[in-house]
Amino acid sequence: MGSTADKIKGTANEVAGKARQAAGRAVDNHEEQAKGAVQEAKGKAQVAKGDAKDAIKNIVDKA
Repeated sequence: MGSTADKIKGTANEVAGKARQAAGRAVDNHEEQAKGAVQEAKGKAQVAKGDAKDAIKNIVDKA
């Protein structure tokens, strides 16, 4: 998977996780809030992975 795809999927997971947390707060469901936090963290990791791929590609391209 390319860096752009990682960033897109990561951002989507971040947004979905935040929405899931908000829904959990709205109905006072702590399990749903926790699942949303995990999904948001997964999204942040995916975005970071995409950024790392870009950085490596830039280094290789300059070599």
